[in-house]
Amino acid sequence: MNTTGRLYYLDSYLLEFTARVTAFAEMDDQRFAVTLDETAFYPTGGGQPSDTGTLESSTGVARVVECIDAGSEGVLHVIEGEPPQTGARVAGRIDWPRRFEHLQQHTAQHILSQAFIKLYDAETHGFRIMERWSEIDVRLENPSAERIRQATQLANEIVWENRPVRVRLVTAEEAARMSLRKAPQREGVLRIVEIEGFDTNACGGTHARATGEVGVIFARSWERAKGMTRIEFVAGTRALKDYDIVNETAHRIAASFSVGRDEIEQSTLRLTDEHKELSRRLRALEATLIEAEAEELIRQINPGLNERRIVARIFDRRDHESLKQLAQMLIQRPQTIVLLASTDGGAARLVFARSPDIQADMNLLMREACQELNGRGGGRPDMAQGGGQANSTTLTQTLKLITERLNAN
Repeated sequence: MNTTGRLYYLDSYLLEFTARVTAFAEMDDQRFAVTLDETAFYPTGGGQPSDTGTLESSTGVARVVECIDAGSEGVLHVIEGEPPQTGARVAGRIDWPRRFEHLQQHTAQHILSQAFIKLYDAETHGFRIMERWSEIDVRLENPSAERIRQATQLANEIVWENRPVRVRLVTAEEAARMSLRKAPQREGVLRIVEIEGFDTNACGGTHARATGEVGVIFARSWERAKGMTRIEFVAGTRALKDYDIVNETAHRIAASFSVGRDEIEQSTLRLTDEHKELSRRLRALEATLIEAEAEELIRQINPGLNERRIVARIFDRRDHESLKQLAQMLIQRPQTIVLLASTDGGAARLVFARSPDIQADMNLLMREACQELNGRGGGRPDMAQGGGQANSTTLTQTLKLITERLNAN
């Protein structure tokens, strides 16, 4: 057993320390894992990423890029650079901006989780500090933007009251007599994090000395996930960064509308209404054009009395919906079969249809055509659609084949 004393347990603000190397080993990626007799580096765990920093020894300065909790084997400091020898003394230095950002997020999680319990008796069942934001999974019934806003408001009130955050080590027996937010998952000596008068919980992460250091907590978004309500939030320095991004984006959008930032919503609603009206007019114009197009196609085909007509046409870059609208307009005429196709960059689209007084099965014909094009398709006996891979030549040959099938019947 090669345990590591964890200096961060009692002081999350300890950034420099000295320790003795108890072991080192080369990893598969040619980096080294160094174990110390004690460390201030926080290893990945409990939803919180590890610290980074440096280890300085007589062999030079090595960069600590990750720390891994190896249980009874101690904390592994994964380094880039020349490893110190076993028994050597090293000086460790923690990257403060990363440490501070993480302790803000973790303290914010404790506050936010307790806010959901106090307001809705909704326990937190998952927590993760991501690269730009954090997530908590809360068993919140009937989630809504208003419920989450109220929980965030309560959490921020606790932040702004600047309540002390205390850390202490207790035995399992002592912990059993405490009102903890969540039952501990391990035995032995427990590390308790207490936010004065608000939250008490067993936790091994790094935390602020007072809630005011969290700054502010924002809920960015929420969604239902795996029977929980997953809430994405930011706190402290991350909240400031997030605000800067959102504010800059809002100003760019406002500039594109030639309005002020606070007028974006009104401008967007106005443009949305205008878009809906223009779309309605466009659909009306398209219907008129398709009707005229159908008349022209019918005029070009002049069958004898009681003879059926076959309208076979290939268009360039026409989508299925447009082909379908044209086909529906054409089959309003009696004794009409429609074979419409479109090519777009090697892709083929097909719509086959017939008027009600024709007995041909468009579904079977579509399947045959798609087989020729190495594609798929199908539908009803009176109308079917599909697609495949084809150029204009291949598509012409396919429609010719289907036309011959129809003329043979």
